Amino acid sequence: MENTIAQRIKDFMKDYPPFNLIDKKDLKWLAERVVVKYFIPGQTVFNQGDEPGQYIYMVREGAIHLYRQEGEKQILLDECDEGDVFGIRPLLAEEPYATTAKAEEESIVYAINIGGFEKFAEVNPSIMMYLARTFAASARSKYDGQVKGKLFLHNDQLVDSNFPLLEVQSIETKKAPITCGPDVTVQQAALIMTDNEVGSLIVTNESKKPLGIITDRDLRKKIATGIVPLETPVSEIMSSPVVTVSPNMTVADVQILMIRHKIHHLCITEDGTANTPAAGVISEHDLLVIQANNPAILIREIKRSNSGEQIRGLREKAEVLLKKYIYQEVSILFISTIMSEINDAIIVRAIEMSISDMEREGFKKPEADFCWLGLGSEGRREQLLRTDQDNALIFDDVPEKDYKSTKDYYLELSGRVTRILNEAGFKFCPADMMASNPKWCLSLQEWKETFEAWIFQPVPKALMHSTIFFDYRPIYGKIELSDALSESIFEYLNRQTIFLSFLAKNAMENPAPLSFFRNFVVERSGEHKNEFDIKARAMMPLADAARVLTLSHRVSKVNNTVRRFQKMAEIEPQNKELYIQAADAYETLMRYRALQGLKNLNSGRFFNPSELNKMERLNLRNSFQPIDELQSLLNLRFQLAYLR
Repeated sequence: MENTIAQRIKDFMKDYPPFNLIDKKDLKWLAERVVVKYFIPGQTVFNQGDEPGQYIYMVREGAIHLYRQEGEKQILLDECDEGDVFGIRPLLAEEPYATTAKAEEESIVYAINIGGFEKFAEVNPSIMMYLARTFAASARSKYDGQVKGKLFLHNDQLVDSNFPLLEVQSIETKKAPITCGPDVTVQQAALIMTDNEVGSLIVTNESKKPLGIITDRDLRKKIATGIVPLETPVSEIMSSPVVTVSPNMTVADVQILMIRHKIHHLCITEDGTANTPAAGVISEHDLLVIQANNPAILIREIKRSNSGEQIRGLREKAEVLLKKYIYQEVSILFISTIMSEINDAIIVRAIEMSISDMEREGFKKPEADFCWLGLGSEGRREQLLRTDQDNALIFDDVPEKDYKSTKDYYLELSGRVTRILNEAGFKFCPADMMASNPKWCLSLQEWKETFEAWIFQPVPKALMHSTIFFDYRPIYGKIELSDALSESIFEYLNRQTIFLSFLAKNAMENPAPLSFFRNFVVERSGEHKNEFDIKARAMMPLADAARVLTLSHRVSKVNNTVRRFQKMAEIEPQNKELYIQAADAYETLMRYRALQGLKNLNSGRFFNPSELNKMERLNLRNSFQPIDELQSLLNLRFQLAYLR
């Protein structure tokens, strides 16, 4: 006769990780060996300092709280409810329990013998990865690094087989590079390229070390046009120094370098520097052959586009790439770099198209240069999905008589740019935080005065603007205008240090939703009633903390939240662990928001908590943990208790 109790245990366990990763037959065997335990409120399952036994535990009904005793303080670290696994130290560390597990209410707990469970975990890395993540949730440990940034531990069910992940493969160099010396004439070089059917030629010295590179494009622009005589040595037209990479560079690394340097060929050398012989060449065409839909090609197509509608189609293609990257656990920093470069290319093209249209229509461009700024998530290089626009424009200071015509021109330009971006899928900002608003299209001096007013008169509205505008990043135009503004801001901060205290207080407005499992903090009214706001509740507290901390150290040109925390880990080694955890948490939140947006075809900001499975809830809850500690740090450092 079948053991009905064991069957019920199995039916329950199969719906929760990591047991949902175990074969049904093996899970039945494991369920038959489970010991069912009952605990009354306040009763302990095990105590901090106890030697680990032979069981790991799973909550069937009720709630188990995990506490750590630190001196006279008892700190609540975790709340476990139905389906949660706890007490897994016997599997991961031969050390005493680091926490006390106590029943918060009447609870039924499954005690699972590790002797039987270990053999299944050993053959399935996803099981141990999940348990390591669970362990990290209740006790910060070295195991957390094993699962950094992982959302999909069982993602063989999620990855589309049509999405081969080639970006992380190393580039291959099967062919020796075609080279020539610096004294070879351009005519001879052209013949060498023709004979070898190559589109580039590496110019090397006698030791075969690269000095420069010439390409088909150089021959078209400089030779075919008659600008340079055929007898000219290649050393006079080559691009130098040549950008070099090592043979073990990944396709992703190559893509980023090509985008960053705005080039189409890279020279491969033995050690990745120009100090060793050339070993090959990788071109944009080679990348296209490797994978038909890559970021460099998308950016090239964006640069050739002539309408917002065309750009929209290309941005939708970029979201196909984004989906692939998200599901296959590619680094969020890589994803955000690529998506930011694509977004920047879209903005640049929108500006170029608008300037060109205005020239055709007879608008006279002023002598004053300008700089287009990305704000908010775009300024931080965190805009993975198409969300609302946040942008601004700075133009050179001009004499009073030229001010109106200059501003009118740039307002007209900004209006056209924001309309193209709207056509491309980047919606108008509901709060009108756009360069098309006269408030945010200003001369350099006006911008300085604006920031000075915010810093010296930190009223709530000024602080709200600061959280958006302090993340500005130059995208197009005269970068020196942005740099000059940054210099003045740091000067104001040096004179009005209390501003950072107000900014820190503002960063405390959204406390960490630490009661995630049992009291999910959702919107109480409005369009998103009963939905969780991942931006306001989880991402903003981290972004706000990173901003005020880096500003306090006068760190410039580091806007990305993850990179800000990484920079803080360098500046304050005593808090390195917290900052690294905060960086990891923000990566997880960015990944999850993008996932929700791709799934629901929206910004991903709001989602229904009931749609979360246990694994997703665990990953999200882990990402909330650094928020409370960061806010405690801000409270102490900026003496917020004394701030009225």
